[in-house]
Amino acid sequence: MSRAITGAKHPRHTPSAPAPALPFGMEGRAGAVVEGDDATTALYRALNFFPTPPWAGRAGGELVRQLDPAARSVLEPACGQGHMAGPLREGFPIVMASDVHDYGYGTVSDFLNPGLDFVFQPDWVITNPPFAKAEAFVRRGLEVARRGVAVLCRLAFVESVGRYPLMREMAVMAPFAERVPMQLGSWDPDLSSATAYAWFVWMKSNVVFESPLGGAIGMAWSAQGALVRNIPPGTCERLTRADDRVVYGGEAVPGLLTLAGGA
Repeated sequence: MSRAITGAKHPRHTPSAPAPALPFGMEGRAGAVVEGDDATTALYRALNFFPTPPWAGRAGGELVRQLDPAARSVLEPACGQGHMAGPLREGFPIVMASDVHDYGYGTVSDFLNPGLDFVFQPDWVITNPPFAKAEAFVRRGLEVARRGVAVLCRLAFVESVGRYPLMREMAVMAPFAERVPMQLGSWDPDLSSATAYAWFVWMKSNVVFESPLGGAIGMAWSAQGALVRNIPPGTCERLTRADDRVVYGGEAVPGLLTLAGGA
């Protein structure tokens, strides 16, 4: 069920593309979630596949390195087409990528399967999980990771009575001052959004002790809260790379358009 990890580039999703095979018994849940969905859109909706803007993934990696300069290895267990794993590889020596569905990137494995033995135990689990399963991803990540877990979620992730105990254990919450636009099935660099997102971070106690921000985290915990570190305006521009549109957005290289007779 696994395939070699690859850094393959993926084009944007188009509705006319053939539907991928449904994973792990998802056939009964993927159809007709929204009337008029084609098979691929229905599948992506069932998988909650909302690719991460690459700059937002870089911001998460940057945050983790600030909190834990000793971090070296990462597992991204909801990697999709590599929109986060690729940028994380720019900042960590080892990044392993996996997903429950075969998107053609990383290995295929069910991160939430409690019987799954990980040969690779990362320092950190860093991911943008399906929102409905985000708490399960955090708890599983704390079992798997040696040093900590960071998840990118809607800011509304804090608004649950059921998740309150988990939030009491959180070390850092880092809301984006800018919006982090996401859409089903592909990343559009020109998309706009009114949805607020944040990085939510959990750290093992020994890592907090070693962290440059350990004192601030400890003070926040003593006040029964988490350290809040806003991700400032301008982060999108600062962390966007010139080739992101081609690598992660599926846009053609401008020079190739000219060679092909394009405008």
